Amino acid sequence: MKKTEDIRPEYKREDLGKGVRGKHFAAFQKGSNLVLLTPELAKIFPTNEAVNAALESLVDVARSAVVKPRRTIAATAKRSSAHTR
Repeated sequence: MKKTEDIRPEYKREDLGKGVRGKHFAAFQKGSNLVLLTPELAKIFPTNEAVNAALESLVDVARSAVVKPRRTIAATAKRSSAHTR
């Protein structure tokens, strides 16, 4: 913290009140992930609950999506030669 002499002249130390050491330490330790939304998204998702619900829904969709394995050219050629015999 800056010394009283380093405070801008428009501020008076006595106007700032008494500081409390570690006031936000517990919240900081819990951690948070602050994300800034564009104004357009903030209109659609006005609360953190709305954002979290949308993201959880997206995660559910992504987890339930079935990904078909890609066939390689070698596997396709092998299958084609097996059918011509």
